[in-house]
Amino acid sequence: MWAALEWGGMPETLVSAAELASHLADPGWRTFDCRHDLVKTALGAEGYANGHIAGAVFAHLDRDLSAPRSGSNGRHPLPEPERFAAWLGKQGLRASDQVVCYDAGGGTMAARLWWLLRWIGHPSAAVLDGGYARWIAERHPVTKDVQRFAATTYRPATRPELALDATRVARERAQLVLVDARAPARFRGETEPIDPVAGRIPGARNRFCNENLAADGGFKEPAALRAEFGTLLHGRAPSEVVHYCGSGVAACHNALAMEVAGLPGSRVYPGSWSEWIADPRRPRETG
Repeated sequence: MWAALEWGGMPETLVSAAELASHLADPGWRTFDCRHDLVKTALGAEGYANGHIAGAVFAHLDRDLSAPRSGSNGRHPLPEPERFAAWLGKQGLRASDQVVCYDAGGGTMAARLWWLLRWIGHPSAAVLDGGYARWIAERHPVTKDVQRFAATTYRPATRPELALDATRVARERAQLVLVDARAPARFRGETEPIDPVAGRIPGARNRFCNENLAADGGFKEPAALRAEFGTLLHGRAPSEVVHYCGSGVAACHNALAMEVAGLPGSRVYPGSWSEWIADPRRPRETG
C-alpha cells in the first residue's frame, strides 16, 4: 500500500482502511458515509442503517451534497456554500478535523464530498481507498449505532476557482481540456440510460472514471495514473483540465485521481452533461 499524498501533514487524497482504523478513537478525525445508488436512491441510507464505520455520519448525495433541482441546473447541482457549510456545522465538523469520505467501494460518491470539502476550503479530506468493501474485507469493526456530535459554526473559505459554470465552459471550451468521466458508450452517444439526450460536449476527451481503479477495487498506483493521464492530456497542463460527467459526481473521481497522480490543479464543471443539455442552444456531438 502506497502512502497518501498529504497537505500540512494531513491526508488529502487517499487513506487506507488500516490507517482509518487506527484513528477511530481520534476526536480530530471525522468519517462520512456517502453510499448511494443513482437509481435506488434510498439504498445508501438503508446500508448505513444496517452497518457502518463507527462515528460515521451519513451524507445523502441528493439531500446533503447537492442543491435542489430547478430543471435547468442538472441532476446534482452544486450546493450554495453557506448551505453546505451549515450542514457541515450541524454534523459538528471543525476546520481542523481530518475528514475521511467513503462509499460502497470505488470512491465515486465519496469523491463528490471530498471535492466539495476542497471547494469549501477544507483541504484535510481524503477518500477511503477501496471503500466500505475493503473495510469489511479486512475485518474492521462496524456498528449500527449512530453517533451524535455537538453542532459547530462552520465558516466556509470557498475556492470558486475550482468550479466552472456552464457559461464559462461554453465561452472557454476551445481553450480548455474537457475530460468526460462517463463510460465510453455514453461519451460516444451510443446509449444514454439516465439523461434525456445522448452525446457529449464538443471537443471533450474521455476518461472513464472506473479506469482509475486497480483490479482490487482501490486506486491505481500514482505512477500508473500519472502515465495514463499524461497520455490523455498530450502535454497540456493540469490547470487547463475541466472534468465533467453526467451530473458532476464521477467528474470528482477523475479530479481525485489526478491529485493522487501528482497532477494537481484541475477543475470541475459541476452541472455537467445534465445541465449542458437543458439549454438546446448549447452544442453537442456524438460518435
